[in-house]
Amino acid sequence: MDIHGKIREVLAETVRDDQGPAHRSLSEADFLRALQRRGIIDDVMKDLHFTQEVATDAETGSPSKPATHFVDKNITQLEKTNIDPSRRYLYLQVLGGKAFLEHLQEPEPLPGQVCSTFTLYLHFRNQRFRSKPVPCACDPDLKEGFLLEIHRDGIGDGSKMADATTMLSMCDPAHLVLIKTDTSSETTLVSSCFLDWRTVLSSPSGKTCFAVELMGVGSECKVPAGVLTVSLELYPPLTETLGTDIISTQQSLERQRTAEKERLFLVYAKQWWREFLEIRPSHQSKMVKIFAQDENGVNRPVCSYVHVLRAGRLLESPRQGARFVSLLAHERAPVVGGGGGGKQEQWCTLMAFLCRGKGDCEDHATLLCSLLLGFGLDAYVCVGTKAKGMPHTWVLTRGTDGSITFWESLTAHRYLHHAIDPDAPPLAPQPKPSSPYRTVGCVFNHQTFLANCQPSDAVELCVFDFQNQSRWKAMSEEALRSVCAPGSTTSLPPLPPLCAPSLDPAAASNQLELEMRYLVSEHRKDLELATVWDDHLSYLLSSALSAYELERCTGVSCGNEEFQDAVRRAVPDGHTFKGFPIHFLHRNARRAFATCLR
Repeated sequence: MDIHGKIREVLAETVRDDQGPAHRSLSEADFLRALQRRGIIDDVMKDLHFTQEVATDAETGSPSKPATHFVDKNITQLEKTNIDPSRRYLYLQVLGGKAFLEHLQEPEPLPGQVCSTFTLYLHFRNQRFRSKPVPCACDPDLKEGFLLEIHRDGIGDGSKMADATTMLSMCDPAHLVLIKTDTSSETTLVSSCFLDWRTVLSSPSGKTCFAVELMGVGSECKVPAGVLTVSLELYPPLTETLGTDIISTQQSLERQRTAEKERLFLVYAKQWWREFLEIRPSHQSKMVKIFAQDENGVNRPVCSYVHVLRAGRLLESPRQGARFVSLLAHERAPVVGGGGGGKQEQWCTLMAFLCRGKGDCEDHATLLCSLLLGFGLDAYVCVGTKAKGMPHTWVLTRGTDGSITFWESLTAHRYLHHAIDPDAPPLAPQPKPSSPYRTVGCVFNHQTFLANCQPSDAVELCVFDFQNQSRWKAMSEEALRSVCAPGSTTSLPPLPPLCAPSLDPAAASNQLELEMRYLVSEHRKDLELATVWDDHLSYLLSSALSAYELERCTGVSCGNEEFQDAVRRAVPDGHTFKGFPIHFLHRNARRAFATCLR
């Protein structure tokens, strides 16, 4: 139907009809009446096809789609966001990436082909976001917008809109973390970058656009990984903008104040270390770690890696917290070259660790300690060694009755510690060491740092009486607070919140089962064996899996009798039921099946 042509005809006719001696100017209402009279509006309405809006998951109750590790074939529905007109927002747009030279030779992925992807994660003032995965390329198509709320921190100030001066004093950067996921779902940390967004405060239009150079991590922290084009826009725009000189002065003052605090702490730490060595020259070889390098090669006091972290309703108990941390995979920081068996040390910021989903034992121990502190326990990270003198970190909690419990953050195992008394008579019964730890050099949390100055640093002989200065040398809590307390220096990375899982466990579990069934059938077909699936027996196994999970979380085993009884009833006479559990930290069916075949 030629709508434009019909409207032109009606317009010409209407104008002709009104060309009389007393003609008046045509109004919009006259024109609409003329269109209705000729039935054109009805025809247009018939031709229009209205698509129904997609109902949200919350309304329909349908499970949300499981996360994919390849490009989503469905077109993403843009969500509408309600903006509070009394609040200030920062709209951060990533307009694309370029110069990711490591992917220069990467071929264009074919439609539907599983390929390596980039995902960008963002954290800003307690808000976390994630971009859609895009195929890895030299110029990746990273195009995403994030609406960030800029709220005040003061009590009673939440409803007031932040003005330019208030926003200038907010030194929290936006933390961008870029993760690469390869075809077998393995994640790699590509870059971790802190973006100072306050340049937008000097822009008259309330909008600014610039390139952000992303640097590599670890041993490549001085090598550029790629460039992102970023646009920042304030909603609503500022009535009065600040001069660029005011912003640069504020930033330089913050840097000076931070540098001065860090210099004073370094002077104090050197003096403290000299005093520690004077107690006993052999202390030189003890595992006393005051500073640690993060993924960007920045040296920070170890206490700044621990925080009081409350998980809200996401984790319900300290043991569930330990289970959660143990499910994050363990991977040492990659070393280029042999490294002579030495360990490349890289402690990660919490945001980078959570986004990557795996890290070294230090990352696990600092996260577990933070969660246990959030649950109100007296928790510390221990730095020492385990069997064969391997450097290791784990967590210790002290009960009000003086009992000491070790928590292994990689496995969620707990060990009750009883010290051996070296001065006891030879025949007196002594406790047997239950934990795998050999020596301990120091312990720390978010506000305490203690070095072990007992004659022996063996864990089995160690008495964890932190008030006794002849056994433990403490650092000044005030000195630690000056560089490790939240907000004490602008160089400290902001603490991200934990997020609810985006994965629907039931849907992911069903999908994984289908993939595993297919792999098993194909493998048996190659061996010229037929495969028959028993859905009833398969369903019975779910109670066993639930019991294993419960045991891992709580340390208590239950439901075994019912499971055994059900299996005996389900297995026919003359047949045997065989099975044992294998625990995986990933959802890749091919990797899981390859492990089962070993």
